[in-house]
Amino acid sequence: MTSPNVRPPHYSPFTRGAGLIFTSGQLPLRPGRDTSLASEPFKEQAQQALANLQSVLGDAGANLSQVVKTTVYLSDMADWPELDEVYGQFFGSARPARSVVPTGPLHFGFRIEIEAIALASD
Repeated sequence: MTSPNVRPPHYSPFTRGAGLIFTSGQLPLRPGRDTSLASEPFKEQAQQALANLQSVLGDAGANLSQVVKTTVYLSDMADWPELDEVYGQFFGSARPARSVVPTGPLHFGFRIEIEAIALASD
């Protein structure tokens, strides 16, 4: 039973429209435990954020090969080379369009957040 003081978020992990799946921004939190990785190295944060994106896409009935566009928010552009390494491991030969946006501090002290647009399966 949910505590009456805990409200569900005002957003969905993903929505569908016009044959597309739009994901909410994924942060480096370990699901189920809400374990923050804010104090972990960037590479671990990036791996977890991408794993969370992959999981949300799976819940939506899609996978990384269906992603057509990502937006990555970085608190420090010095993390870009490590982002490229981890991102390439996750997406492999898939090459969605991508924007990398410098943000300054992110929520809860995270260094990365990622969202995606994917083709929905029929």
